[in-house]
Amino acid sequence: MAGACHDVLVAHSSASAGALLRHVRTGRARSRAELVALTGASRNTVSARVDQLIAANLLAEGGRGWSTGGRPPTLLRFNSGAGCVLAVDLGVTSVDVAVTDLSAEILATVGHPIDIADGPGPVLAEVDRLAQLVLAEAGLEPVDVCAVGVGVPGPVEHSSGRPSHPPIMPGWHDFPIPSAFGRYECPVYVDNDVNVMALGEMGAAGSVQDVLVVKVGTGIGCGVIVDGRVYRGAQGSAGDIGHIHVSTPDGRVVTCRCGQENCLEALAGGGALLRDAVAAGLPVGSTREVVERAAHGDGAAIELVREAGRTIGTVLAALVNFFNPHRIVVTGGVAQAGVPLLAGIRESVYRRSMPLAARALEITVSAAPELSGRIGAALMAIEGFLDEEAVEQALVR
Repeated sequence: MAGACHDVLVAHSSASAGALLRHVRTGRARSRAELVALTGASRNTVSARVDQLIAANLLAEGGRGWSTGGRPPTLLRFNSGAGCVLAVDLGVTSVDVAVTDLSAEILATVGHPIDIADGPGPVLAEVDRLAQLVLAEAGLEPVDVCAVGVGVPGPVEHSSGRPSHPPIMPGWHDFPIPSAFGRYECPVYVDNDVNVMALGEMGAAGSVQDVLVVKVGTGIGCGVIVDGRVYRGAQGSAGDIGHIHVSTPDGRVVTCRCGQENCLEALAGGGALLRDAVAAGLPVGSTREVVERAAHGDGAAIELVREAGRTIGTVLAALVNFFNPHRIVVTGGVAQAGVPLLAGIRESVYRRSMPLAARALEITVSAAPELSGRIGAALMAIEGFLDEEAVEQALVR
């Protein structure tokens, strides 16, 4: 009897208005008939809930599908223009702000240099200024914003949107980031930038794979995707691989910004890459210049980037043995070096991972590392706004 009740509850949940909307949004279903087949719910139940979503302007009808006998079905489509979200990708030295529709299509975007160490007041004031610029460019008003997504370069308590002792964000600990977006009177979602990038790499259609998304920039972090969903851990700090201890072959000791010695970030992050390039006599003044030199074939820069990749790969090999992901995707500013970084990572991962774990493993560089933060922040906001429970509440208002 308990099993039967469980089955009824599962079927009911899978046919809620929010679940039906998700199926259409992600392309799993394109008509009422396909929703009936997918959920097992009755035709009347599905039609009633679809009608609610159409009345709420979240779904629209148009066009005819292929017929397998009888009248061709009327196609359903998600109305991505029913609202917009603000997407904020906060970095250590720059911020990108975008406004997107509800399918994460960018309508307007702008970037600007910042110094995250200036603290939340000045930085979030600049974010607010940029948000007003992109809304104006897209012909939108604050009232049109349904949700805000923010990625920050440090650990975050996801439930409250407060950074927690972020090593490279002095003055940000426990600051209520959502409070800076009060003018929009909508939900605000905040997460670690790597988790946000992981969402961006999965895209609007999502995925059912287990994936590691590794950001290599000023810092190093890892977004963990389990069955297509971000895994945050008990307190939201899962994937903080930048502060895993790494032994060096030459016994070198490097102090990290967190105060510990030989953290992965201190040996192979963007700052470490610049430090080692200057020590090697390269005429560079920023990590970006090192990356550009490597991308354009400079031998010394290539070897520095490749060695950073090897160091990162030693940590990723342990994760591969433990987690056994389908894919590893490398993103972030240093990822724009491309082949040298990827070659170093692959060398260590395939050498140190167990054969079974690495047999079908794909390791790739992001197709658009400069966009994944903004797209991910938008998707985080959209998923929160169109969460199954949130949709149900919106329909009964």
